[in-house]
Amino acid sequence: MCLIVFDWRPHARDGALFTLAANRDEFLRRTADPLHWWQAAPGVLAGRDLVGGGTWLGMTRGGRFAALTNYRAPHEMRPDAPTRGTLVSSWLTDAEGQPDTPLGYLTEVARNGSLYNGFNLVVGDWTRRELAWYCNRGDLAPALLPEGTHGISNAVLDTPWPKLVRKRTELAQIINGAMDVTDTTETGAAKPAPLERLIEMMRDPQVARDDELPATGIPLARERALSAAFIDTPDYGTRGTTALRVSVEGEHIKVEALERSDDNGSHRIERPGHFERHEAFAIVLL
Repeated sequence: MCLIVFDWRPHARDGALFTLAANRDEFLRRTADPLHWWQAAPGVLAGRDLVGGGTWLGMTRGGRFAALTNYRAPHEMRPDAPTRGTLVSSWLTDAEGQPDTPLGYLTEVARNGSLYNGFNLVVGDWTRRELAWYCNRGDLAPALLPEGTHGISNAVLDTPWPKLVRKRTELAQIINGAMDVTDTTETGAAKPAPLERLIEMMRDPQVARDDELPATGIPLARERALSAAFIDTPDYGTRGTTALRVSVEGEHIKVEALERSDDNGSHRIERPGHFERHEAFAIVLL
């Protein structure tokens, strides 16, 4: 994952609890399976990296969630570092002996964080109303996230890179109904925007002006290409987009996920991607 924007409302008693839109950016040669229920762990819904064995974003029928982005620091990359995707799958599969709270899990991850190449990791438990974040670069300890609209790209949480600021703002506008005030429910409340709208929001090829670009140690032309929310270069780019909505409905939490992939299902990249997978399920609150 290279761009995630999300809205977190842990105190919600009805309606949206968590809304997310995310792009996964990766080398085109790296094979992966799309969003699916894992055979070896039937309660896990996630894609699967077929090289490292982990994943970049996923959730469970019990209410766990995790997502990962790489931290861009090309001169610090170590080829012998362990794969970062297992940090997501370990939380989702509830690996033996690990803490069972998001903050506890990230605190344990942080003990060995220096072994990995740079990453941001968000883990949550919707039934606990807890969402936490950790980056293994910098001096910030794992922390629970406050209510609000946030974004992560390839630097620490809410670093104001142009594409992050733009998509975080657009997500907030959509959620707050500023762009869809006429579509209402029977009670008169604004309906949530369809997940397809969040997907389209993220498929944006606009690049930043050169004077807005961060300096992350890569050539200017590459920096420019990677400044788009939707990246498309000959060897690297956005491989898929995920939209996720988690809502409180009485004694249930409703989860709805939509993925649009640029992989046609046979590990071949096709532009523009239009291979969609939709999943929905409910979690009973005890």
